Amino acid sequence: MSESPSTLPAFGIVGRDVLPERISARLLAMIAEKQLQPGDKLPPERELAATMGVSRPALREALRALAMMNVVEIRQGSGTHVTSLRPERLVEHLDFVFALDDSTFVELLEARRVIEPGIAALAAERATDAELQELRATLERTAAAIGDAAGFLEADVHLHSLITTAARNPILARFMASLTRLGLASRARTVTLPGVQEQTLRDHQAIVAAIASRDPETAADAMQRHLEQIQAHLRQSTAST
Repeated sequence: MSESPSTLPAFGIVGRDVLPERISARLLAMIAEKQLQPGDKLPPERELAATMGVSRPALREALRALAMMNVVEIRQGSGTHVTSLRPERLVEHLDFVFALDDSTFVELLEARRVIEPGIAALAAERATDAELQELRATLERTAAAIGDAAGFLEADVHLHSLITTAARNPILARFMASLTRLGLASRARTVTLPGVQEQTLRDHQAIVAAIASRDPETAADAMQRHLEQIQAHLRQSTAST
């Protein structure tokens, strides 16, 4: 991005006494509105502070906060750049937030219950023979990993990822990439609960069987039941702690 005044986007004056949060919000809005693109370099700190009508310390604090969110990258000697804005990078630090609040685990599963049955239905329509073969192989890995929490979790995540790939919808794939990243903390917990691994294997077998039968409705129902089972286990665990 050029730093000449004629090509700079309108960062806008937000007031000298503004909180860093409001500066961050303005920059995030510019990214959402495509005024700032992935990889763009922001103007030098002094120039940007003057353009926005804020103090340099307030701007610096706002940029540090955005850097922690992986929205911008502050490069020594090179300035501040908008990152690639890849979803998996933007949610990197949210696992810690989930670890602090059990209720968010349940809310995440609610989100999955809205999205994943539809993904399973699409996979039943679109999965290739090679993808079906890999799904069956992953079921075998899942069965072999019962009792091994880490191995079971890896197979679980991989199977759901395969189903998302088979659905062939890039928008849904982006949603699921974010949900998967956010859900790693909750999955790590639920996979250790009594009976969850065995129930998950049975659920996965039903889902894969429906996808292999090219039955979208049954695949969606099987995925819905699977997520309801996990949510019930998680609610029970949360209530007992």
